[in-house]
Amino acid sequence: MVTSITKNVKITVETAYKEEYSTPERNHYVFTYRITIENQADKTIQLKLRHWDIFDATFLRRAVDGEGVTGKQPILEPGQIHQYVSGCNLRSGIGKMQGYFIFEQIIDGARFNVSIPAFVLIDPVKLN
Repeated sequence: MVTSITKNVKITVETAYKEEYSTPERNHYVFTYRITIENQADKTIQLKLRHWDIFDATFLRRAVDGEGVTGKQPILEPGQIHQYVSGCNLRSGIGKMQGYFIFEQIIDGARFNVSIPAFVLIDPVKLN
């Protein structure tokens, strides 16, 4: 688990390797990650956009941009938490992800970036 705080928004990431959906003999490794977003600020905010940098150990880097997360643009009042689970496929079984969210303050429309801390994705067999 990794955590970071940017502008009073706390991001926590937990990962899991999904062996039942992976086929290593075909260079296909599936991971899930759970993101917990906690608004520790005193203003209501809305998650508008996301950016991911995905690094696969033996293959090219990918960048992914989009609106919201899992089809939603959650609004978080002070003290509220939003959690979601998503996934990532790798070809090598070893990689990492990092990125940022763009939030908007409801009161004035001001936008700001919140870092998503780098987290590692590793097939447990590769640790041996």
